[in-house]
Amino acid sequence: MVDASGNNLVFLLCTPRSGSSLATVMLQNHSRVYAAQEMWFLMSLLDLKAAQRRAYGGGAILERFFGGVLPEDAFADACRAFAVEAYNGLLRGGEGADIVVDKSPRYYYLLEFLDALFPQSKRIWLLRNPLDVLASYKKLGASRGGAADLAGLLTGSAFDIKAADLTIGLMRYMRYFAETDPYAYRLRYEELVADPAGELAGVCDFLGISYEEGMERYGERMGTAKSELYFSMGVGDPNVADHAAPHTNAVGSWKDALTKREAELYVRLLGARTFEALGYGEALAEAERWTGARFEREPDETLLALRERQLLEATGCRWEPGYGMRSAAGGMSGGMARGSAGGEIKASAGEAVPASGVDAAMAVETRQARTPDARVHQLQMTVRALEMRLEAGIREQRQLRAQLGAMKRKADWLKSAIPFGRRLSRFASAYMAGGGKK
Repeated sequence: MVDASGNNLVFLLCTPRSGSSLATVMLQNHSRVYAAQEMWFLMSLLDLKAAQRRAYGGGAILERFFGGVLPEDAFADACRAFAVEAYNGLLRGGEGADIVVDKSPRYYYLLEFLDALFPQSKRIWLLRNPLDVLASYKKLGASRGGAADLAGLLTGSAFDIKAADLTIGLMRYMRYFAETDPYAYRLRYEELVADPAGELAGVCDFLGISYEEGMERYGERMGTAKSELYFSMGVGDPNVADHAAPHTNAVGSWKDALTKREAELYVRLLGARTFEALGYGEALAEAERWTGARFEREPDETLLALRERQLLEATGCRWEPGYGMRSAAGGMSGGMARGSAGGEIKASAGEAVPASGVDAAMAVETRQARTPDARVHQLQMTVRALEMRLEAGIREQRQLRAQLGAMKRKADWLKSAIPFGRRLSRFASAYMAGGGKK
């Protein structure tokens, strides 16, 4: 079962269209693993703090409660308790499974929150050639009867969450997994489809369980209760069910699916250094030969900043710049992080980190030690609540000033638009001043 520190909890992290549905449908065949389709609910928990429109009103009240009255530790503890109960509720119906895999590609949205809640959770980073990911977006759009405007998606000024996935989402994961950590594991899509049994054996070793023969042949398990639950959710990659086992047909598909302009735009946006750091230097060289372009080393920081600002405005999320993974290991090196630019980073052969109830108790003691004196804490909450009210008042003043300015501009425009408008206005003023006398 999942405990308060995150033992027996696994996060499969990647951007959408990276192959997470394929990895999940194979992992869920293991007798000890519950790996349903995407969950996403941790994002909803974090968004409790965001001011949202509700039918019953009270948005500003809730914003002050979550942002000023309720202590941060209490909010995290409450979210953790809910999540643990939710995960274990899934396990209770999981036919003997005791490990949960939460596959939610857009968790780049809340990496800081994830680390704070479950420092001992295992985190698998599924990497895929970014150009193949872009091609997968295009093919999915075409299969649904739409024409994917990738150039507009990548460089347009309008906000689209898919544009965030392809840019800042990928960059966040890249920074998050930059250092080796015993709680982290890198899984490369191209290697998974080429040798599924061998790669799944490595994942199982990282999770502290034994590989089970044939778990990669998911087509043979279609009639099982776990498989039926997986496919009944109707989310994730709709093409997974078209096959019975992994295949390499989609590896390098970008060369047929993308135009030269689309490939060039995306590589320029991410920068050559990003492709090399992810281990896709060969794809970068091939893209340069095909397009005839020479790509800059660094990404387009202006466009990346625009996407981050747009996502912030749309969601209210706040990120720590350059955030890297913080697990129960405290950022210590060790374990095994596979699939880096230089091949494997070896240490203790991907062994599982032993779980301990003592660790959970220490985490509770640490939180208690950080709790200030009750009176001081109450004063801090009061100050924060007053600050939020002041901020809200300032925002309201700015809105009223903007509305007043807009109304004045409209009035001036009407005066100038009506013939003799200014003269009529003076006549009307004189008429009123004279008590209506001619």
